[in-house]
Amino acid sequence: MIRTFAAINVGAFELALGIYEISDKNRIRPVDFIKHMIALGSDTYYEGKISYQLAEELCDVLEDFSRIMKGYQVDDYRAYATSALREARNSQIIIEQVRVRTGIEIRVISNSEQRFLSYKAVAARDEEFTNIIQQGTAIVDMGFGSLQISLFDKDCLVATQNLPLGAVPMKETLARARVSVETERALAREMVDNELVTFRKMYLKDRDIRTLIAVGEPIMMLYSKTEAWKQRSPLSLEELGVVFERVRSMTREQIEDAFDVNADYAAMLMPTAVIVRRLLEITGAEKIWASRTRLVDGIAAEYAEDKKLLKLNHNFANDIIVTSRNLAKRYKCYMPHVQAVEDAALKIFDALKKYHGMKARERLLLQIAVNLHSCGKFVTMRYANDCAYNIIMSTEIIGLSHLEREIVANVVKYHEQKFEYDEVELSASPTHDRFRQSEESVILRIAKLTAILRLANSMDRSHLRKLQDARVSLKENQLMITTGYPDDLTLEAMSIAEKGDFFEEIFGVRPVLKQKKRG
Repeated sequence: MIRTFAAINVGAFELALGIYEISDKNRIRPVDFIKHMIALGSDTYYEGKISYQLAEELCDVLEDFSRIMKGYQVDDYRAYATSALREARNSQIIIEQVRVRTGIEIRVISNSEQRFLSYKAVAARDEEFTNIIQQGTAIVDMGFGSLQISLFDKDCLVATQNLPLGAVPMKETLARARVSVETERALAREMVDNELVTFRKMYLKDRDIRTLIAVGEPIMMLYSKTEAWKQRSPLSLEELGVVFERVRSMTREQIEDAFDVNADYAAMLMPTAVIVRRLLEITGAEKIWASRTRLVDGIAAEYAEDKKLLKLNHNFANDIIVTSRNLAKRYKCYMPHVQAVEDAALKIFDALKKYHGMKARERLLLQIAVNLHSCGKFVTMRYANDCAYNIIMSTEIIGLSHLEREIVANVVKYHEQKFEYDEVELSASPTHDRFRQSEESVILRIAKLTAILRLANSMDRSHLRKLQDARVSLKENQLMITTGYPDDLTLEAMSIAEKGDFFEEIFGVRPVLKQKKRG
């Protein structure tokens, strides 16, 4: 079976449409790619909203995209918007105008979701991805609005940070400076170093980065005229220096001619060259690979994976879990206790499948909440839950939407304080989340996950992992927690009984601790 799929990216600087044929033989074949440059990001950065004129242009182009999709007889599509719409005050108005005029429904995705899609695109296209990231590797995802640096080691994502080093804001800043070309180059380097030096101190201290994988339209523009691009080979620092000096010595008009781009694109190539070169110098990487993937490729890979038409070799869900564990370590959480609570929480979740109605995604959110449930104690012991909520809401967790991050933050907040259904606040709109759910259903998910976390935490109340051998099973209207631990369990028994009221309120099942007698 072959499906024709369309992916639309409403980006900060361009609109892109990708047409793909997706087969059930683990294959995605690009059929067509169309893009239209539109500076939505400039409006958002300067005015905080998208102007009427650009909104009209956006609708006109998406009407064309709709006609192209009909011509290809696409079976399905996904349209995602990134930073320009995400940060615009009138984004909901623009989205509704697009829906009414074109029939295309746009979903605004978080920065962490956007970068996650980029990684999936690389993994789906590049068979060497898994082998490359076995050793120290950084994926540099350079968008028009910002720069994401993600560090991989031994097939795991160990850290990721978003830096305000996008080609568009740098171009705009340099244009406002009104300085000579030479001074502009020096100013660009200072802006880059201000962010990258801090990143190096915080995240590269003990990291051996050998390879950079570069993703993003600005980087593809920079590479497109090099021999390395034609031969699909990496660039060393020396070879990149040649490219940098070439761009550095050109006027804007010369860049337009040499790279076959318009004036706006030409103005972004120099900042891009500065960023890429300094990344190689500061990380100490030996080479840089320029990926040929775009965000639309990631959207297609996500769709194929969701529909069970594609199996990626890399475990991206594990990246999300590892990232949350690294956050827990950063905030000095007691990891043996965290592991004990995670083991217990997953046993409870799996035993209750027929009662809670939740799926793999909620199981993942539960794991993240468990890993971060005590991070607020790093700030203060007295108001730890509120601090944990603020930490989670202020931290990007790769692959999660804003709403999913709110779910995790609320589960952590209420796991040790009274749960008030009418006091749970959601700043993200559930109706624009990928699951299209009501606010009531989201709050119910929070309540269910909170009840499980509370009970799991009570099973290691002493922090001594007494119940690590426990089996969890359903028996009539009881959740039986059976253990062979031979010594005193008074603290755990009292805590389980105390947390049992809320658990029973949510699931209609009473948790019961049963200690097997020996001999």
